[in-house]
Amino acid sequence: MDTKFKALPETEQQIVYIRAVTVADLPDELREQVGPIETVYAVHRTDGARLALVRDRSLAFQLARQHDLAPVNVH
Repeated sequence: MDTKFKALPETEQQIVYIRAVTVADLPDELREQVGPIETVYAVHRTDGARLALVRDRSLAFQLARQHDLAPVNVH
């Protein structure tokens, strides 16, 4: 069988990863700014660099899309 297969469609948007972060794992200066919540959501580039921390998951996805990024959930 010599059938060509297109794995994924090409996209012009850069992929970013959204993942939950425990506030206790953040540096002290960030923990003070976060307040009483236990979990925040990080937006990361594919190279692992953190772009943003936000209060909830839906906000992380909205933020990524507003900046023409393609968000992907990380478990």
